[in-house]
Amino acid sequence: MSESHLAYLNLGSNIQPEINLVRAVRLLHEYGDVLKVSSAWESRSVGAEGPNYLNACVQFQSLFLQVELKERIIRPIEARLGRERSENRYIPRTIDIDIVLFDDKPYNDKFWRFAFVIVPLADIYPEYQNPILGESILETAARLHREVWIEARPQVLREFSGSRFRA
Repeated sequence: MSESHLAYLNLGSNIQPEINLVRAVRLLHEYGDVLKVSSAWESRSVGAEGPNYLNACVQFQSLFLQVELKERIIRPIEARLGRERSENRYIPRTIDIDIVLFDDKPYNDKFWRFAFVIVPLADIYPEYQNPILGESILETAARLHREVWIEARPQVLREFSGSRFRA
């Protein structure tokens, strides 16, 4: 029997984000269990001028390892939602899905400095300890929230509120 894995995924969109975040969560449910969904958080585009982003974090359980999760779930969902990849990594996008944690291990150290990743993660995993700074994720989120503009948009993902989502 295969072992299940727990991932925390950050979802971001600045092209019809109210629609694309909801669609992404629904599509994730087709591939595994969406256990928790944060509020959506609005923030300014990072790296280039563009429309504001909405970001959210989901706790996702599946049978896939990291590489499989990326290739067999994340990339196909991004493609279904019209994500276009180019050399310019800062262009507006319908959806961007990143693995933040996989089986409680950080996937990429760059995420720990961005409010648009940490604040939604703190919504659904407040007890996690920031692996870079050794402080609670709530402390990191509070600090980042003071440093940059980020605003909760709870109505966007309201249909997924609660501890467990079922399509």
